[in-house]
Amino acid sequence: MNTLYLQCNMGAAGDMLTAALYELLPNREEFLHTLNHMGLPGVEFHAVPAQSCGLSGTHMDVVVHGEREESLDHHHGHHHHEHEHGHEHEHGHEHHHHHHHTTLHDVEHLIGHLNLPAPVLEQARAVYHRLAQAESKAHGVEVDLVHFHEVGALDAVADVAAACYALYLLHPDEVVVSPVHVGSGMVHCAHGIVPVPAPATAHLLEGVPCYGGDIQGELCTPTGAALLTTFATRFGPMPPMVLEHTGYGMGKKEFPAANCVRAMLGHTQEAKGEILELVCNLDDMTPEALSFACQRLLEEGALDVYTLPGCMKKGRPGWQLAALCDPAHKDPLIHQVFALTSTTGLRVRTCEKHVLDYSITTRETPYGPVRVKKAQGYGVRRSKPEYEDMARIAREHKITLKQIFHRD
Repeated sequence: MNTLYLQCNMGAAGDMLTAALYELLPNREEFLHTLNHMGLPGVEFHAVPAQSCGLSGTHMDVVVHGEREESLDHHHGHHHHEHEHGHEHEHGHEHHHHHHHTTLHDVEHLIGHLNLPAPVLEQARAVYHRLAQAESKAHGVEVDLVHFHEVGALDAVADVAAACYALYLLHPDEVVVSPVHVGSGMVHCAHGIVPVPAPATAHLLEGVPCYGGDIQGELCTPTGAALLTTFATRFGPMPPMVLEHTGYGMGKKEFPAANCVRAMLGHTQEAKGEILELVCNLDDMTPEALSFACQRLLEEGALDVYTLPGCMKKGRPGWQLAALCDPAHKDPLIHQVFALTSTTGLRVRTCEKHVLDYSITTRETPYGPVRVKKAQGYGVRRSKPEYEDMARIAREHKITLKQIFHRD
């Protein structure tokens, strides 16, 4: 299984995650070219070599309208925004920019017009939904009333979109995230002095293993927390894995410890294990509501979700909904099933799981590269091109899927 492990011993910020994932990519120049032409006006990405405590890595420098990003997490909305990772500077309007506030709807509109694959845009929207919900809880306002600064929106959207695109290109089967170091002390914001982690960050990290320490400052930003909780299949220690590549995403501030996020890509040999199946019967939900519930369960950590038609009590046509998950996701997903569906009860089945070992390679075609998923084990070996890549090429060149590998 292709596994990505994110080590957050010094917290996380959007630019640090992007830089760490960038170092794992086989074609870094093409990645930067895509980001610099994705449709964010006046935004440029520059990968800059950097060091911290003797470790070499990359700092992802974002330039907005010719000005380098003073804040690596500007999104921190509702009349305030964050500063450089690790700073204790005030989160308020200390810069002499003329900010125009934008709503979540405006940011979603901006994301929707980026020249990036559809799954990347969908994940970027999910990250911003998490951010807006956290800000809403932190400041006691409705989600629709949370505002983002225009300049902050640009560089924050850039960070979020870049990290989501890098993860899309890596396409790991699972993402494991370490316990998150949040830092310690106090931080200034527009509302006054608040403890670390900042209120929005604390809401985002609910249910996530995290810790403070002796290092003073805000180590995990809201954008970093939103990205981690969106990306993670699970949180925990590094699993046994065969490492293939390691990337370091560097922050700018100097600490006694190396200020970086480390991304480690490799393979875990998980031949078998345990999986749970959450099952319920439904006979009073609309197709739209059921489809929405299935999508949300996947976003909340289900490994797979499916429905089967059936005849329920009193002869009513209905559906059996089943969600597969790791044991660690059992309680949160049970909560989501009850919240998203009309069921008043469900069954939990423990199943033995057997899986083939997966890996992702790239194959060149006359129309460009296509990712190919390879699987082997139990005497079986097979490969299959990634559908999203095939569909994108077919749409762009107005050809069939079959023609991508075989010209007529």
